[in-house]
Amino acid sequence: MPRFFCPQPLAIGATIALPDAVAHHVHVVRLVPGEAITVFNGEGGEYTAVLCNVEKKRASAELKSHTAREAELPYAVTLAQALPEASKMDWIIEKAIELGAAGIVPLAAQRCVVRLSSERAEKKLAHWQGIIVSASEQCGRNRLAQLAPLQDFNSWTSQQDLHKRVILTPRAQQSLADWARHQPPQAITVMVGPEGGFSEAEEKAALAAGAIGLSMGPRILRTETAGLTALATLGALWGGM
Repeated sequence: MPRFFCPQPLAIGATIALPDAVAHHVHVVRLVPGEAITVFNGEGGEYTAVLCNVEKKRASAELKSHTAREAELPYAVTLAQALPEASKMDWIIEKAIELGAAGIVPLAAQRCVVRLSSERAEKKLAHWQGIIVSASEQCGRNRLAQLAPLQDFNSWTSQQDLHKRVILTPRAQQSLADWARHQPPQAITVMVGPEGGFSEAEEKAALAAGAIGLSMGPRILRTETAGLTALATLGALWGGM
């Protein structure tokens, strides 16, 4: 059953106008009145709805039932990802959502090749938010991951956080997997560097601010692999996969 994010109040028995993008998609895939779809608004659970009207730019649906189904991890993992080259960030965010990330923090680090002006950053954030929505629709999540504004690494590192922070570094003596085996499931932020990794100064600053330095094992993983492997590792060891 097609799933769509509808950021508006939802209630059984109501007939809603679907958002423009959803209405367009419904038209493109040739859904017709009477067909069932699933909608969610990010506030919990999902609704089964029946299409009432489908036009080229407009569509409506009646909400028939609600299911309090959730697909979230039983602990919150935030991925703090230094900006990689080209379109890698799109792929990282999409797969991180599929693996259950509760939050995404884009970081501007010293070795980042990509440098975004404030205007470009705003456009990128809107684009990444769209990826979060699409990935959530596809993978069955009913709550959207939180996307933070682009953060300067040093400023962000100095901020206090209630979650434990882990910085992935090949110089660490302990692996994430070994550490997680001896820890209870908990809220955690995983920090991943860009191509070339975090600089030595950045790593020292993060550790001085309380981050835990852990490795991903004996092999050096690419920036687009490391964070996703960390999410999968935690999912396998702490549950939720």
